[in-house]
Formats: sequence, structure tokens, C-alpha cells
Amino acid sequence: AMQFTSQLLSDSEKERIHTDTLKILETVGVRYYSKKALKLLEDAGARVDYGEKIARIPPALAEHALDIAPKAFTLGARNPQHDYPLPSPVTRYCIDGTGAFVQDFHTGERRYSENRDNEQALRVFQAMDMGVMVWAPVAAADKPAHARPLHEWGAAIRFCSKHGQHEIHTPEQAPFLAEMLLAALGSEDEVKRRRAYSLIYCPVSPLMHDGPMMDAYLEMGALDLPVMILPMPVAGTTGPASLFSNICLANAENLSSIVVFQLAHPARPMIYSSATGTMDMRNGAYVAGSPEMGLMSAALVEMGRFYGLPSTSAGCTADARHPGPDAVLEKMITALAPALCGSDIIVGFGELESDQLLLLEQVVVDNEIARFCERLCRGVDSSPQRSLTEDLLAIQPGGNFLTRKSTRQLARSDEFLQAALLDHHTFEQWAQLGKPSMYSNARKKVEEILAAPVQDPVSDETTQKLEEILAKADAELG
Repeated sequence: AMQFTSQLLSDSEKERIHTDTLKILETVGVRYYSKKALKLLEDAGARVDYGEKIARIPPALAEHALDIAPKAFTLGARNPQHDYPLPSPVTRYCIDGTGAFVQDFHTGERRYSENRDNEQALRVFQAMDMGVMVWAPVAAADKPAHARPLHEWGAAIRFCSKHGQHEIHTPEQAPFLAEMLLAALGSEDEVKRRRAYSLIYCPVSPLMHDGPMMDAYLEMGALDLPVMILPMPVAGTTGPASLFSNICLANAENLSSIVVFQLAHPARPMIYSSATGTMDMRNGAYVAGSPEMGLMSAALVEMGRFYGLPSTSAGCTADARHPGPDAVLEKMITALAPALCGSDIIVGFGELESDQLLLLEQVVVDNEIARFCERLCRGVDSSPQRSLTEDLLAIQPGGNFLTRKSTRQLARSDEFLQAALLDHHTFEQWAQLGKPSMYSNARKKVEEILAAPVQDPVSDETTQKLEEILAKADAELG
């Protein structure tokens, strides 16, 4: 097949990024607010300034960590039918995470998010064929702050049976999360073997690591939970204004995380990722739905591949304030670039306003955008059965191919993408149908999903266990 792929970085550019990265790690250094991390690094040969909390990491140490990190593993799922091997020959998607607001599906009002919004969005995402991994789409603002991420984990476990990935913020939350994962999968061995759940880890740009979060993740290493490293430097504010140097910074933050996790638990599964942004140079606003963000995502996917690691990215992101053409344009441009460069998973479904506003119908629209990107990436099938020169001999100049057997066969094949949300009726038929749009069709789909029973629910016993663990966390962590 003539697969449609893209290459952004040349081999020499990848080498340059790697060389610049090693220079940053060794000469500028990285600030770790975790004493455990500093001690691990010092014992392994890094120069550590405990006063400044800065470690300067020798190139050999960074390269050793990259060597021992696993090059392939499977992201399991509560339902094994959704297991997803990494690296993947195709690109699939994840719902975006912890937005602060939701556009209420029933009233249309924009309000602060609650855990019930996670429940609804996860049920919609469960039904999306392009989605393989789930984040908690919004912050559970109605739950106590000290246990909030655990409640978000609870929603992800209960309402989606695909691979679940989220974060915790303190070492005190770690035992509760471990207990929840054991309740979901039955035993510690199953948690380790299945890898149905993993962690998102965000360094703090530029070149810093939050102490409590890193300590919590080191603790979760006992369960061999995979970690997806998600640096988020914003070109012009928390990162350099040039895209090339911002890519180098994100790469350095990736490596500075991988080193610590590999020192603590050698061969713990790592996923190389990124969620960069830019600044609107006219007013200082953060921008996530730009061509530049798509380009940085694509370049960093290629760097992950350069290191031989599973490689994912942010994408399908939009700064638009409301659903419509602005959102679709931004999402398409930020999904297509990393998809063409072979991102394993693109994170971005369902949210607008620079990842801060959840809309249920946007989850369905984004699934359609993903299907279009997929069709483009799949390219042109040039196998012998698709060579129809014989038909030309039969039809002759001026004929019509509608009567050919090959046309009937290919009409039902994957040669042509059948759009799920776009309308291809005549104008009169479209008007008679009430002038449906991509978003009105998506809305109908959401209504159908929410009216149906929960797909793939956990057992009542598991639900009860999770609720008991969360009640305990609310009481004890406060």
C-alpha cells in the first residue's frame, strides 16, 4: 500500500536535538524538589547541588536510562478486548483531561465541572471506535481537594473499560490508588501483569520536577505502573520562543524524568510524550490549537521513535470558545501532523478553550476527525486486486463503471470512508431532514449513548469497594 506518512526531522536534526538535550542536562541541570530523586541521581554519578536542588546529569547516565527502558509493551485494559500494544502501527486517541469547565449537555450553560460530568463523558468515549485510552476529562470540583484525583480515578475505572491513565499529586494518595487498582483488577499480580492503568507525569517547565508528585510516582513503581512523561513547555513563556529550542527543552524534560524512574525501578515501562503550546504574541494568551503546536507534537513523536520508545502526543486540540468551524479547523491541524508522523496515541478528544471546556458532542465530532485523519494516513491500496485496468477494457472510452462488479465490491470496502456525521443528501433532502450538521448529528449520538445502559460496567461488589476506599481517603487525607 502507498501509506501516507510524513517526516519532519532529518536524521541530522534528531542528532542535533539529542546533542543539545544532553548539553542542557549536563550544563544547565534540572531542579528536583524530591530528595529521593536527588539522592538517586547523585548515587548514579550526577553532580548534585542540594542547596539549589539542581542535578547536572552526565550524558552516559541519560543514555543508560534510555537503553534500559522497555521498547515495547501492551497497555492493557479492564476489558482485555481493548488492550493496545505499543508501539502501534496505527494512531488512536485519548480523551483530554481535567478541564475546569463543562458545557452542560442539557441546559447549555458553561459551569464548573463535577464528577458526574466525568461519568457522562467517559460513557460517550467508551462508544468511540477511535478511542483506546481514557483520562479523567474534567476536575471533580465537587469532591474534596485532597482526594479529588482519586475520585477522578474512580470514575475512569467505573465508566470506561479501556486503558485508564491519570495522575496523583502526593505520596499520601498513593496507597489509596493502589487499593483502588487492586479492587478493579483483583490482585497485585494482575495490576502488574495487565498494565490496565498507568500514570501521567508532567515536569514543570522549564526544567523542574514537583517533589510530592515525583515521590508519589516513585512509590507507585512497586506496582510497575507505566508512566507517560508529558512535558508542557509553552514557546515564548515557559519555553524558548523558537520551536526548535522548545522541542529541545521538552526532550530534556522527558529524559530528566525517564532517568529518575529508571534508576528507581529499572525497566519500568515509559511512554515518551508531550503537550506543548505557544503564546499568542499579540496578547500573551496560551494557544493549543495552532499549526506550531501540531509541528512540535510531530517532532517530539519522532524523537520518541529516535529513542525506540512508545511515543504519544497531545493533538486534536482547540482554543475555540464554542463548537463549530474554528474548533474543527484547529483540531484537524493539530491531529494531522502527529498522526502523519506515527503517534501511537493522540490526546485531545472532547475539549475546547485550550483543554479547559468539556462538550459531550465534541467527543463524537473528534472521533469523526480522527477517522478522517486515519483514512488519509492509510493512503492508497495498490495491491493487485485494486488494479482495475481490465474494467477499462470492458467499459471502453465514454462508459460508466457503476455497473461493474468491482464497483459493488469496493463500495462496501474500506476504500471509501463513510462519514458518520456529515450529510451528503441533495439540498432538498437535507432541508427536509431539518438541515442536520456535524454537531447536531453528534448530539443525537450522545443522546443515544446516555439513554442506553452503561457499557461494560464493573460489578456491584467492585463499585462498593471503590466507594469505601474513596470515603476513607476523604476522611483520612483531609
